[in-house]
Amino acid sequence: MNKEMNQPLRERLLMDSDWKFALGHASDIKRDFDYWKGKPFAKQAEGRGAIHPDFDDSDWREVCLPHDWAVELDFEHSSDNDIDYHGYKPIGRPNPATSIGWYRKPFSVSPDDKGKRLSIEFDGIFRDSQIWLNGYYLGRHESGYTSFRFDITDCVSFDGPNVLVVRADASQVEGWFYEGAGIYRHVWLVKTNPMHVAHWGTYVVSEVGDGFAELTLHTTIVNEDDLGNTGTIESAIYDADGHCVATVQSETQPIGAWKEQEFIQRVRVEQPRLWDLDSPHLYRLVTTVREGEAPTDVYETSFGVRSIHFDPDLGFFLNGRHVVIQGVCCHQDHAGVGAALPDRLQYYRIEKLKEFGVNAYRTSHHPPTPELLEACDRLGMLVMDEHRQVGVGEEIANQLRSLVRRDRNHPSIILWSIGNEEGGIQDTEAGARAAKTMKRIVHELDPTRLVSYGGNNGGQSAGINGVVDVRGWNYWKIGANLDEYHKEHPQTPMIGSEEASTLCTRGIYENDEQRGYVSSYDENFPGWGSGSEEWMNYYEKRPYLAGAFVWTGFDYRGEPLPYRWPCISSQFGIMDTCGFPKDNYYYYQSWWTDQTVLHLFPHWNWTGKEGQDIDVRCFSNCEEVELFLNGRSIGRKQMPHLGHLSWMVPYEPGVLLARGYRDGQEIASVTKETAGAPSELRLLPDRIAINADGEDVSCIAVQIVDDLGRVVPIADNEVVFTVSGPGVLIGVGNGNPSSHEPDKYIEPGAVWRRKAFNGLCMAIIQSTQQEGVLCITAESTGLAAAKVTIDTKACTLRPSVQQVEAANLIF
Repeated sequence: MNKEMNQPLRERLLMDSDWKFALGHASDIKRDFDYWKGKPFAKQAEGRGAIHPDFDDSDWREVCLPHDWAVELDFEHSSDNDIDYHGYKPIGRPNPATSIGWYRKPFSVSPDDKGKRLSIEFDGIFRDSQIWLNGYYLGRHESGYTSFRFDITDCVSFDGPNVLVVRADASQVEGWFYEGAGIYRHVWLVKTNPMHVAHWGTYVVSEVGDGFAELTLHTTIVNEDDLGNTGTIESAIYDADGHCVATVQSETQPIGAWKEQEFIQRVRVEQPRLWDLDSPHLYRLVTTVREGEAPTDVYETSFGVRSIHFDPDLGFFLNGRHVVIQGVCCHQDHAGVGAALPDRLQYYRIEKLKEFGVNAYRTSHHPPTPELLEACDRLGMLVMDEHRQVGVGEEIANQLRSLVRRDRNHPSIILWSIGNEEGGIQDTEAGARAAKTMKRIVHELDPTRLVSYGGNNGGQSAGINGVVDVRGWNYWKIGANLDEYHKEHPQTPMIGSEEASTLCTRGIYENDEQRGYVSSYDENFPGWGSGSEEWMNYYEKRPYLAGAFVWTGFDYRGEPLPYRWPCISSQFGIMDTCGFPKDNYYYYQSWWTDQTVLHLFPHWNWTGKEGQDIDVRCFSNCEEVELFLNGRSIGRKQMPHLGHLSWMVPYEPGVLLARGYRDGQEIASVTKETAGAPSELRLLPDRIAINADGEDVSCIAVQIVDDLGRVVPIADNEVVFTVSGPGVLIGVGNGNPSSHEPDKYIEPGAVWRRKAFNGLCMAIIQSTQQEGVLCITAESTGLAAAKVTIDTKACTLRPSVQQVEAANLIF
């Protein structure tokens, strides 16, 4: 606390609530709130329309952040590639009425804050945003993915309301996939004294020794004042239990007016607890800035102590231990919410990935939201952190600098990627020069990690591939002999930056172009891709490959393949957009985990196919599996390594039973039964208690079951949701890649509903800021309704930091 003013030395306040939102227009001035007519750049505080603080926004819609307006739009069938690859949402230049979004937020600043430095931090806006405060133009930010800030000290009002205005222009896309639109990440108000730790101003480097770790602490202090000063910093290291394990104090250094000064300190931590996949221990660096004896700032940095190494012959090592990268690539959208994920959903997604053995995450193809990296740090997930695109212009270079400065303290990050599949330049000399510049920028800011790139250009070693530290392969099948490449480049570590691209629809076992569905038999993939078994067997035989990132962990909106409309999402995921597992999930779980896995598919509801052969398959890590139909043995087989088992079984209703054996002893069994008609609903929340902070969520899985409680695998009943108590619905989904139902119902009084897809759908419930018990009811015509209660409780930490016991989910 500031002793004279009894004020905190630093405040970082969440600005997610009480926003007003309206769609503007990219070509109609009047419908864009007189944006150009108002001369927004002519004179400060004189702009008309929505820019002006006194603008009447009473008919605008109230929203809370994070917010993605694209997911709220209707689907539109179009031959335009942008709308196709962005999930048939009308975003982009051909859609001027739905590609501009305006946001306005009033807030107050206390007169007690006079003399402080104030700034607004945006974690991410899609896209090309312009920001005003009280009519003053703060600036523009082009990237839809990087975080940024503006100092507002000179234009903030201390004796009246402030109005923050954001215009987001999503008419120009950055990617070829669904990107969302709007302020889809957090916004913060930051208050500091004039002398404070700079924005992203700490950097912790750890060197692990035998029983100790040497930490080098880089701290940049800024003096945003007209008078020069002197300053010292005290650095204290705390472990996860809150124990102080090391301290160090700097010498006093002069810091000139409006200057910054870097302090470098070294400190030893004895017997450090290393950050690892199963024990992701995090330390806190608490930096206290002093002006004389008086503290002026306290700043906390989360970090981990660990060692990483890429060997060109043996792959990747974490803390001296060989670790095969069992990774996935992921886009950032999720069922029900689009790109605007509450923090808890980041944790939910990482938890779902870890359940089937994933240990690494590629942030394809752009910088992630900070909370995703926080989840990876806390849950133990390695990260390949990716820049949006290759380039050397100042705009792109600054985007790269912001990525590295923001993220370099996260122990989960093991690789920086400077881009992906830049076909126009990746083989060229110009591409090599650009990559060299980008690599230099990264290594200047973080010399502890290597640089990679996702190249889909086969054995090409010129251009970008010849510059980066770790050769990234997007698909081993594309025109290359990896063994020859390794012999020719023996000092180059190699990793599968993108592999598989296996196409599957959850619960579907025949290709259906009309409905846009793909069989789940692990037999469908584009020419550059491969089946799960194929690429896994290829990589296991080559220890010089550090492992691979599968395309993708979850289905994602946009880029519909192999079919276009009615498909509106990809089908590459090992899980669907809700996080419901597909059959391939259990293939990976069999070989990526130590737990006993025995998974049988397809379902056993094939009315009309009596007597016809059904291809019954099993994913398992049991040594042998025997299959039974209605008590009769169909055969016992030995499981091939990294393979599967298959039986052709004439269909008859009843019970398929598989028994798994190891060393001749039965260790597991699983059944697939012919389910009856849908009878009732079952609700399964992923968490039965959440924080009453207005942000925390629980994902409610809905199962359609028969009168014996068996999931009906072909059920598509429509489910209607109602909520009572301190909670609200924020999204619904079902994982159907061809569903055109709304994910959100934004009209007041709208009835929230969603059809089940192959027996399952999901609702996402969010807390309010009230404690109590909220009740979610699911109803469907002709079926018994279901209810579940969720406790909401007071908390002092953000929801992503809280750990709440999860309910067991059975699918």
